[in-house]
Amino acid sequence: MDMRKPPEAFPTKYWHKLDDGRIQCDVCPRNCRLREGQRGLCFVRANQDNQVVLTTYGRSSGYCIDPIEKKPLNHFLPGTPVLSFGTAGCNLACKFCQNWDISKSREFDTLADAAMPENIARAAHELGCKSIAFTYNDPVIFMEYAIDAAQACHAYDIQTVAVTAGYINGDGPREAFYRHMDAANVDLKAFSERFYYKLTGAHLQPVLDTIVYLKHETDVWFELTTLIIPGENDSPAEIEEMTRWVMDNLGPDVPMHFTAFHPDWKMMDKPRTPQQSLTMAREIAIKNGIRYAYTGNVHDLEGGTTFCHHCKKPLIVRDWHIISAYNLSDDGHCLACGASCSGIFMGAVGDWGRKRVPIRLQNYHAK
Repeated sequence: MDMRKPPEAFPTKYWHKLDDGRIQCDVCPRNCRLREGQRGLCFVRANQDNQVVLTTYGRSSGYCIDPIEKKPLNHFLPGTPVLSFGTAGCNLACKFCQNWDISKSREFDTLADAAMPENIARAAHELGCKSIAFTYNDPVIFMEYAIDAAQACHAYDIQTVAVTAGYINGDGPREAFYRHMDAANVDLKAFSERFYYKLTGAHLQPVLDTIVYLKHETDVWFELTTLIIPGENDSPAEIEEMTRWVMDNLGPDVPMHFTAFHPDWKMMDKPRTPQQSLTMAREIAIKNGIRYAYTGNVHDLEGGTTFCHHCKKPLIVRDWHIISAYNLSDDGHCLACGASCSGIFMGAVGDWGRKRVPIRLQNYHAK
């Protein structure tokens, strides 16, 4: 295979043959069973020549330099630029998808830019990015491409970030994928099976399994995000149950982001999330012992600020993605009292701000 240009079909590992002639994809809990020529629900993994192949290896819906806080990650290399990209398709079917033009795409002309892993690494290095992020759609479905890109980036000392729903099987795929990730934001969409089944076409427990795995069996830095949707997952009782579960299973140091919904895709009938719902969720999390709880997709100075869990003084003051004050040492200790702030902090804070810069990778060909 010529690895200088994207292949039409990239061979994959996690699948097995069934007695009825079909092939089962084992990457995620959907376990799609495919006959020759069929694609999984994600659309990008297909049965070709009696094996499961990835059809989007080396192809992207576009590249952009973002602030790392947009992922959102507030405790991972704050203030730095991250080279972000995704492909097409998704293994969830969220009716409220905010990136539906990418994740629900069934047209390969969505994949407007092409780059092999070494191209991505060289571009990130030359552009001064501290990390790359697999985002916009879930990297689980293009895990082979993501893993190869991660390995290429690590050779340049560039960190890797997965923005994911956490819907991936254990016993192979999960371990193989996260072995190459330095950080993740896991989208904990709600805390009820009803919500997951009704609005995402998936199930809650595999997501919780992934989150527990990340905490207790890896060194991956991760944060959680919940999009608060009016009338669906915004009850105080559900937020109470969710945050208590986080405390009981993960402890107080995993940051939680409660972000505002806007009408999109197949949920145009819902109103935007009111500010008070986000504030309520944040306050419940803090009451239950979560040290770092944030609001997102809104201007909220207090809800965007990191406070010292010991002396309660502001450590990182943010308005949206702009950092206006930074009171941490290079290794992440409070300058006022010396308490450690959980996260990955490497030297002085970055100054990328809110800039969003689209990039064409055709100018960064591997040598």
